[in-house]
Amino acid sequence: MSSIVPLRDEQDIYLVEDDRGASGPVWCEAPVLGNDFEAVVMDLLEGNYQCPRRVAVFNIAQGWVRDASAEVVHELRRRCDLQLRDILEALHAFTDRYEGRFADVQLPLPIPIGI
Repeated sequence: MSSIVPLRDEQDIYLVEDDRGASGPVWCEAPVLGNDFEAVVMDLLEGNYQCPRRVAVFNIAQGWVRDASAEVVHELRRRCDLQLRDILEALHAFTDRYEGRFADVQLPLPIPIGI
């Protein structure tokens, strides 16, 4: 069994939280050499996740962690546009959430004038 702890301290590690339905969300395991930005984008484009929810990136040596979902979604959209293809159905909720598409909007109620 391999560890998600990087071999080189300066390495950024990307992990995908995937919703597995009845099993609930999980942080997916990735090969030690396959958990960088490019590998995560390719895995998403190839449909290797059921229902991704977010992507986190961390760096142990520098002591930080952050949500990388928006930049991953931007890259997914860019590559699909270049290849003239649609984003996979399994990625729609993920991409819509981080692109701000189809967000619920509260419309203003009519305000009576001259009462």
